[in-house]
Amino acid sequence: MKDSIYQRHIRVAMVYFAIAALLGILLRFYPIIHFGFNYRYVVHAHSHIALLGWVYVALTTLIHCCFVKKDTSDRRYEHIFWATQIALIGMLLTFPFQGYALLSIIFSTLFLIVSYVFFHHFSKHIHPKFGNSNALRCIKAALWYMVISSLGPWALGVIMATLGAQSIWYRLAIYFYLHFQYNGWMLLALIGLFLFAMERCGTAIPKKSFMRFLWILNAGVVLTFFLSTLWTRPSPGFYVLGGIGALAQCCSFVLLWVLAKKGNLVQQLSIIQYLLLRTVMVLVTIKIILQLLTSLPYFAQMAVIHLDFTIGYLHLTFLGVISMGLFFFVDHFGLFRITKRPYLLYVLGFLITESLIFYKGLAAWQHWAVFNRYTEILAWGSLFIPLGLLIMLARNRAKT
Repeated sequence: MKDSIYQRHIRVAMVYFAIAALLGILLRFYPIIHFGFNYRYVVHAHSHIALLGWVYVALTTLIHCCFVKKDTSDRRYEHIFWATQIALIGMLLTFPFQGYALLSIIFSTLFLIVSYVFFHHFSKHIHPKFGNSNALRCIKAALWYMVISSLGPWALGVIMATLGAQSIWYRLAIYFYLHFQYNGWMLLALIGLFLFAMERCGTAIPKKSFMRFLWILNAGVVLTFFLSTLWTRPSPGFYVLGGIGALAQCCSFVLLWVLAKKGNLVQQLSIIQYLLLRTVMVLVTIKIILQLLTSLPYFAQMAVIHLDFTIGYLHLTFLGVISMGLFFFVDHFGLFRITKRPYLLYVLGFLITESLIFYKGLAAWQHWAVFNRYTEILAWGSLFIPLGLLIMLARNRAKT
């Protein structure tokens, strides 16, 4: 399979990202222009296309490109890819108009099944040269977290049929899914790709040091799920477990940084790649600090009461850590060129929206007055994100 196939698949993923961003713009302008659509339905479409259209398609494309033996798996991979597109397009055409209903649930279920097929396909066609490389171990763990996270959506149907959507178990199932998607599947996949890039540059982390890092990281992933349960005001043990998980995740990234500094990957990066990598490192640090804070009862309840903090954290993770991490890898592996000006537009939109969202949370916490035209400024500031993405797409399309 030629690299141009992977380049096309990354462009498809970027198209989904642009669509998700445009749906986000509709949501931002909803209280201003009063569009005639169901707000919650469009939220469902926005989140599904962002997570599953952009991140999942980009990650699986990168993973297949880097680790799979191509000659024996080309046709099957193409079938899996297009089955994924059917599920995604089905969700895109149903969620905005009916929310969670029969057709959207069918397409969501199809997506889960196809993701399992991809996992099986990947496991069978890993290139023998990778053996038990550190990068591959991380990718395998990431894919297992992807499967584990899907227990949340499967549980939702049972919970709605028995306990109802008002049950705390309904929200816990959603948080279970989101946690193991963000902090398990996506985060470990990015780390696995980073290790692959290091190994490709001739830097091999000693197996003993890597296994120590991986055990600490996995402990952090599992235990930080308890941070997602603190809104239920559980017993103190849950706060302790969540705090231990946050500390473990902090320690794992410090260890990864120490190990990565010994390599020569940075010396081989372009200016934009170096900028992307440094930005992701800063955002990961902020993410870890926020996790540590929410292990404390006071800040945990603050995040529950003032939802802007939670929304800001999720956007920090998705638009910042994960999406900018993906920008780094698609550019580094030559699959999609990230150029300076459209990237800076994207960053400008990210900084404006994050600042405003966290400001609103702080204002509610400290009883400040939110300044006039806050909603309009947030909406207009958000426009820089899809604008940057669309320019990236246009420039990459022009080069093919």
